[in-house]
Amino acid sequence: MEKTIIRLETREDHRETEALIRESFWNVYRPGCSEHYVMHVLRDDPAFIPELDFVMEQDGKLIGQNMFMRTVIIADDGREVPVLTMGPIGIAPEKKRQGYGRRLLDFCLEKAAAMGFGAVLFEGNIRFYSHCGFDYARKFGIRYHDLPEGADDSFFLCRELIPGYLSGITGVYQTPAGYYVDDADVEAFDRQFPPKEKLKLPGQLFD
Repeated sequence: MEKTIIRLETREDHRETEALIRESFWNVYRPGCSEHYVMHVLRDDPAFIPELDFVMEQDGKLIGQNMFMRTVIIADDGREVPVLTMGPIGIAPEKKRQGYGRRLLDFCLEKAAAMGFGAVLFEGNIRFYSHCGFDYARKFGIRYHDLPEGADDSFFLCRELIPGYLSGITGVYQTPAGYYVDDADVEAFDRQFPPKEKLKLPGQLFD
């Protein structure tokens, strides 16, 4: 019987977790991926929340990971509304579509709510994340920064952790700066891992 647990990531997990995220995202959104480097950078970002940095382990092997960052909504009335964003969240390729991602995410969101955080906003696929209580952020009156009016915002999702937390608030979500990484830095970091072939595949979002 396989034993699966969810626990906080430790410093000793870092390279194994980065390798897991690399495998999970490789050639999914672009040829290769940058998510493993993004994770590496975010751990040193002041917005990073170590208490919400989780790994899923099965029989001693890491099969999943998720992390959270503090950020804000700049409300139209001038307030800064504290919220969370999350990710990269990844599941080992051989474990995808078996319910592990849903189990990990539900656990993480429960922990975030217990810490008093009011809402989570991030970029994701509504077809999966709607099952975990997310909806389009536009339905909460929240706009994605730098997105032209009328542009497709279906990737931008939100879930309140405290019911009514965003009631009466409209404004612009701010992505933490740590998510923006330089391609040259990604390439240099990736050379620390075993070589993998970058492929341009149908459905990728970026070249």
